[in-house]
Amino acid sequence: MADQRRQEPDSSQLLKVRREKLAELQAEGKDPYKIVKYDVDHHSQEIKDNFDTLEGQEVTVAGRMMSKRVMGKASFCHVQDLKGTIQSYVARDSVGEEPYKAFKKLDVGDIIGIRGQVFRTKTGEISVHASEITLLSKSLQVLPEKFHGLTNTDLRYRQRYVDLIMNPEVKETFIRRSRIISAIRRYLDGQGFMEVETPMLVSNAGGAAARPFETHFNALDEDLKLRISLELYLKRLIVGGLERVYEIGRVFRNEGLDTRHNPEFTLMELYQAYTDYHGMMDLTENLYRYVAQEVLGTTQITYNGVEMDLGKPFERITMTDAVKKYSGVDFHEIHDLETARAVAKEHHIEYEERHKKGDILNLFFEEYVEEHLIQPTFIMDHPVEISPLTKKKPEDPEYVERFEFFMNGWEMANAYSELNDPIDQRERFREQEKQLAQGNEEANTTDEDFLNALEIGMPPTGGIGFGIDRMCMLLTDSAAIRDVLLFPTMKSLEK
Repeated sequence: MADQRRQEPDSSQLLKVRREKLAELQAEGKDPYKIVKYDVDHHSQEIKDNFDTLEGQEVTVAGRMMSKRVMGKASFCHVQDLKGTIQSYVARDSVGEEPYKAFKKLDVGDIIGIRGQVFRTKTGEISVHASEITLLSKSLQVLPEKFHGLTNTDLRYRQRYVDLIMNPEVKETFIRRSRIISAIRRYLDGQGFMEVETPMLVSNAGGAAARPFETHFNALDEDLKLRISLELYLKRLIVGGLERVYEIGRVFRNEGLDTRHNPEFTLMELYQAYTDYHGMMDLTENLYRYVAQEVLGTTQITYNGVEMDLGKPFERITMTDAVKKYSGVDFHEIHDLETARAVAKEHHIEYEERHKKGDILNLFFEEYVEEHLIQPTFIMDHPVEISPLTKKKPEDPEYVERFEFFMNGWEMANAYSELNDPIDQRERFREQEKQLAQGNEEANTTDEDFLNALEIGMPPTGGIGFGIDRMCMLLTDSAAIRDVLLFPTMKSLEK
């Protein structure tokens, strides 16, 4: 065993050797960290895609050295950049004797620049025949040989920079995420929407049913909250006459972690004057099709082996009809709370004392319906009890003009015909305050300035909130929300 340990240096010895190499370079006046720029004119994939025109031409590339194979007077290495990897042939006679000795001392993980001619090796691999190698940054850590597998999942999220280096598919996921958000912006800008920014630190965190994070602002000696939604400020802008507005930004909810939830996540909300929730359904359908076509080149998407078709008209069904379809219980025939509670007990649906008939309907929906909503589906007309900011249906005031958009059994978006009656809104806030007093930590509190804005007058308005992270999960076939967040929330290693 002792002999084996001598043959395979431990990690501390490898790290020591790298630091010694750096010290030697610095002593020779060749400190790589003092290099401030390097002119790169091509990326790896561009050279491969344009080999016919670049063959024999001089190029400069730069990136992280991922492998090195020394064979006497000539060597090979692979350099990884943003677009992929490319091989370089490094010969002593081409780069010079001293530079070649320096190259042989380089470590996997070092960042280098290569100048040379494009050619194809005898084995057919497109490569760069180096005439000059420049060490741009010394890697003092050893890259893992394998970075896959459940045992390393936690480390991958904590050290995303290493994950991006070792797993090309991870880099592709985040490049695609960026393209998704860019496509959303292009679509909305093309529809006449204006992108805005609203406060993250607020005195009243409203607009959603969620528990906020709280903090203290020392300069004013005031307690503040991190926003849980974008809604109430964006509606103020509708009052101010900005008829189509949207914001893409982080919101914060003091809730648990799981495959679909992170306490900070990216939300997109938009509001459009003079339309209703039917207009929001049309916009959602068109937006999803546009983004899928732009990013994937198709409206047929596959998630975890399940195909979903964004090209067909999305199903539209009321929450009551959906509950009847999947549970057999018809809430149109339930007219009082006692009957609703009795039916809930019969179906083993647990409810709280504060829950009303509409809350129990929603509990039935969560238990019986959500898992079946795989293809794009709008669930419409929610009970008023769970929709404090939504306009009531004129013909049936127990329900509101609201929909939730579902795919893959997940809620992907939430939209309303926005409540613009300040008197009704005040009553809804009062009911929320009662729920807060009864222990519902996710209930809203009264926002007097927002009520004042409604009294100034808000036109009929449609609004919607999209979970950007879940959309990215679907369009990148990612199993968990952490897979589409560059730096997900993680428990401290010190605990």
